[in-house]
Amino acid sequence: MQPFSGQAQVPVLALGDILLVSLQGELHDGMAEQLQHDISSRIATSRVTGVVIDISGVDIVDSFLGRVLAEIASTARLLAARTVLAGMRPAVAITLVELGLTLPGLTTALDVDRAMELLSPEQK
Repeated sequence: MQPFSGQAQVPVLALGDILLVSLQGELHDGMAEQLQHDISSRIATSRVTGVVIDISGVDIVDSFLGRVLAEIASTARLLAARTVLAGMRPAVAITLVELGLTLPGLTTALDVDRAMELLSPEQK
């Protein structure tokens, strides 16, 4: 049994061949790195074709989290899965622009429903 590290994990839910990740509140650096590893492992070991990352519960995205989101999308793309970032608040979008983060490889959607539509087989 591993000792408790004091950091909770972000749940990664499988909905058919799509992974759904819902970020809530502040995501500490260690949790963001663990999430990146978890998503990559799930894509590599299953038939995942898409990843939806819901950030509607996130108030602030710093440069580290922005980089981690871009790396998740890049890794997913290399593993033949697409990534959609859903629920970005206007303040978060403004902050990303101010930081100069373009998040290459990430498609955005206003909400999770629209993100799921973008990843549906009819949209590929």
